[in-house]
Amino acid sequence: MPSASEVVSIIKTHRITHVRLYDADSHMLKALADSGIEVTVGVTNEEVLGIGESASAAAAWVNKNVASYVPSTNITAIAVGSEVLTSIPHAAPILVTAMNNLHKALVASNLNFQVKVSSPQSLDIIPEPFPPSTAAFNSSPNSTVYQLLQFLNNTNSYFMLNAYPYYGYTNGNGIFPIDYALFKPLPSVKQIVDPNTLFHYNSMFDAMVDATYYSMDALNFSGIPIVVTETGWPWQGGPNEPDATVENAGTFINYLIRRVSNDSGPPSRPNIPINTYIYELFNEDKRPGPVSEKNWGVLYTNGTAVFPLSLSGSSQIMGNATTVFCVAKDDASEGKLQDGLNWACGQGQANCSVIQSGQPCYLPNNTKNHASYAYNDYYQRMHTVGATCDFGGTATITSNDPSKYDKFSHRYQS
Repeated sequence: MPSASEVVSIIKTHRITHVRLYDADSHMLKALADSGIEVTVGVTNEEVLGIGESASAAAAWVNKNVASYVPSTNITAIAVGSEVLTSIPHAAPILVTAMNNLHKALVASNLNFQVKVSSPQSLDIIPEPFPPSTAAFNSSPNSTVYQLLQFLNNTNSYFMLNAYPYYGYTNGNGIFPIDYALFKPLPSVKQIVDPNTLFHYNSMFDAMVDATYYSMDALNFSGIPIVVTETGWPWQGGPNEPDATVENAGTFINYLIRRVSNDSGPPSRPNIPINTYIYELFNEDKRPGPVSEKNWGVLYTNGTAVFPLSLSGSSQIMGNATTVFCVAKDDASEGKLQDGLNWACGQGQANCSVIQSGQPCYLPNNTKNHASYAYNDYYQRMHTVGATCDFGGTATITSNDPSKYDKFSHRYQS
């Protein structure tokens, strides 16, 4: 994995403005300081019980993982657990107590207006999400879901939903066409219509979000917005996972970005945008389970995209021709830079002829600039086959083009 600072460089290069962490990793939170990037930090499932049982544990968690980083790190939410109601149901009775304890700790630190508390839930808490208009939580009025909604309503927070059309399609036994799961336009005869409202659903994603709104309506909570805290599509699978392909993943992610960038909501809430986090930035190769579980990352660890990717919603495509450069770190030692330069020009087969005396890139004549040229030449030719920008810890990724170096002012021009 890249270092925390390299991850932040990659995030900036791809113009990502919001990130969700599954924990409160101190290296990442420090690296995100002064970036302006909005950060959701996570209470892990292992931490939920302790925070639910002890208000002082909640206060200590907020002090350590939120208060000590804001305002320089722009933390705006705490996600309490991951799919607690379905993945660790034994913790369900204490979930809302944990959320209340964290909220009270934020109030005590005067951070409750900046930082919202919520808890990402799987769509599995809705047994029958289609048709959306009749969807309902698997719950009773005094249930955890009801308490959760009461808490979100009282604190002006939002419902965090993990919505996966990939699973809706692959577990749906062919009920829905794959184009519906991938946001592709459907011919009129195949359009998906809710028989009760006659709303047309152009995508399974919209139907999943609306099913959650209708489920909240059924418990008389109608003012809580939904943020999708996870959605994505795996780009590689095992022999029995034929739909996990690079083509399908690229189609889903790029259509998703286009869909949520138009700021409209699903049919029942057309004026409430569906803010959405893409799962996920990098693959998790140690994840147990089928092959697809390991292959949801949209970027390789060297910062390039697995498939052509337009993360800003604009027409700019960040594919393997992405504008990421590999340069020497400012604080790298002279000796280590020389080692890196020797490797790049030797074994790495970088084209180092242009940094020789009298050649176009010789000046300024110092090890750092020569190393930056050699590192980047190697990286640009080799990153598509998995080469990284490391060179013994002396290199980092940047969006500033090192070839645009003005040797008179000695400044990089981005």
